Amino acid sequence: MEHDNNPLLSVQDLKVYFHGRDDTARAVDGVSYNVGKGETVCLVGESGCGKTVSALTVLGLVPQPPGEIVSGDVLFKGKSILGLKDEELQHIRGNKIAMVFQEPLTSLNPVFTIGDQIAEAIQVHEDVDAKTLIERCVRLLRDVGIASPEQRLKDYPHQLSGGQRQRVMIAMALACSPDLIIADEPTTALDVTVQAQILNLLRTIQKKVSMSILYITHDLGVVANIADKVYVMYSGQIAEQGNTEQIFTQSRHPYTRGLLASLPGRSQRGSRLHSIPGTVPNPSYKPAGCPFHPRCSSAMETCRSIPPEMCDYGNGHLSRCPVIYELELEEKNREKRGN
Repeated sequence: MEHDNNPLLSVQDLKVYFHGRDDTARAVDGVSYNVGKGETVCLVGESGCGKTVSALTVLGLVPQPPGEIVSGDVLFKGKSILGLKDEELQHIRGNKIAMVFQEPLTSLNPVFTIGDQIAEAIQVHEDVDAKTLIERCVRLLRDVGIASPEQRLKDYPHQLSGGQRQRVMIAMALACSPDLIIADEPTTALDVTVQAQILNLLRTIQKKVSMSILYITHDLGVVANIADKVYVMYSGQIAEQGNTEQIFTQSRHPYTRGLLASLPGRSQRGSRLHSIPGTVPNPSYKPAGCPFHPRCSSAMETCRSIPPEMCDYGNGHLSRCPVIYELELEEKNREKRGN
């Protein structure tokens, strides 16, 4: 697995704002994250926290205007791809970095067959003869676990189930053997059984071809099963980051702890699930200081006015909550004095 010093994808202090007639929405407000080679990185957070916008920016898919990349950079294999012309980005999209969207029914074209759409994903980047093209399309459908692939190539999207459509989307994403797949909530619209199948499919393919995955989700239950590294986003910023064990067993940010407490568990059967009070702030009207303070039970007076910096817990574990950091520091000092 590639070390952070030399990541496949590096998003650096990215700010993406959307300008309305009367206000500016700071959708992504200084976000940094890395994806190493062969790594699965999960970007987690509630709807509206900016995780999808940050991923769309990587592929140059944010409409400008109303969107504006205010500052920051995106490096792919060490080279900046933010300022590339559309035709240069076209070479990367689908070929080097592919995306699997949340709702396949809106992403697939209803008037073309599945075969046509997978073939197009290949033909955009490669010059392939008709026989080879069909063979590759059949193989891709077989690889993603679709039965009778020769027959399915002639089907239209509406003739497939939700799970099958999502498998077709994954087949299209894999068509040119990309280095990185960005999967944006790819299992949200599916039932739990199909969800597990899709996640297993992505894992299996990844192991086979050593591909990197940036997985965007609001569901920490999914993250526990697939992630090497986790970035928890809140209000356009990274609230906490670390490996899976650090996030799930040593979380240091009140928001991460709130998300974990909201997960259903067997011990809670029959009791009310925990929920974080309040809502994600409107990106056009963020509170001063820490954006989480209106919802936080640990908030102090300083949280209302001073924007928090990242606190370093070592081994890549960072959290944007100086309150908990200081409390832990005091606790350690007390223990030392006690000894």
